[in-house]
Amino acid sequence: MVTMDRGAHTQDITKNIQYISNDKIKLKADPATMRLDKRVDKPMCVMINWLLARQKHVMKYATLYLEQGFDVVSVSCTPWQLMWPMKGSQQGFDVVSVSCTPWQLMWPMKGSQLVAEDLIKFMAMNENEHPLVVHGFSVAGYMWGEVCVHVMKNKELYQPVMDRVVAQVWDSAADISELAIGVPAAVFPKNQIMQKTLRAYMEYHMKTFHEAATSHYIRSSQLFHTNLCHAPALFLLSRSDPVGAERSNRSVHDSWVKMGIQCTWKCWDRSPHVQHYTKHPKEYVAALYEHLDKYGLVSQPEKMRMRL
Repeated sequence: MVTMDRGAHTQDITKNIQYISNDKIKLKADPATMRLDKRVDKPMCVMINWLLARQKHVMKYATLYLEQGFDVVSVSCTPWQLMWPMKGSQQGFDVVSVSCTPWQLMWPMKGSQLVAEDLIKFMAMNENEHPLVVHGFSVAGYMWGEVCVHVMKNKELYQPVMDRVVAQVWDSAADISELAIGVPAAVFPKNQIMQKTLRAYMEYHMKTFHEAATSHYIRSSQLFHTNLCHAPALFLLSRSDPVGAERSNRSVHDSWVKMGIQCTWKCWDRSPHVQHYTKHPKEYVAALYEHLDKYGLVSQPEKMRMRL
């Protein structure tokens, strides 16, 4: 399937992966290696999405990179996949946009770890001379920790990929302590009773299945705090968000600063989880583009100014 979305050329690479570009180019990926059949000679943004992200919302963020000459790939999960999680490939690329179902989070070895493995494999197999950016939302912090787990297993192959990242952006990053709050809110955003029910189950799940699930969350959180990617980071969050909590984000921020990572902190007083761009569009874009511009990633400054 090939469609046009606000001028962007969108095509399905697999059932879960969409490649989004300003150029009309047909691409295929080897399902075993994740190597594309054509070389993409553009900057890449790895966009790791929040749970159950809708394409029209992902496109709002992807467009910010498309306008600056990046390509975008979106990976998403359907409600059916939430109920019947697949063990197969889940990854994303060029804005590589990666999503993970709540079920995959609850069973890391059969879900989220496969997503992370495919993601780092894709990044390694499709490198070029252009900049690489990571932009993550909500549970992306956990997912990036899982990516770091795979890097640790083969640092010779994968550490150079981490070293290629020029800038990273973390929007409403959620730690392990917020999973039981964030997942129910994502699955049942308008149903408080079902949120409460799922939250109770997740708390039970994390206590009961420590070896199968919780121990992996803890390991991922530890590796997110000691990030193997040392690119300058921008934190975007709010004090009123219980999922991407200020306390846990500050903990990550302080840990990275001690490691020598340059960090920029943008915290609003009141703004919903992963809706900072919606509630504060000019401030969000200003913070994002100031961060990207420091590292030569803004190729169309006039388009930046039009959004301010």
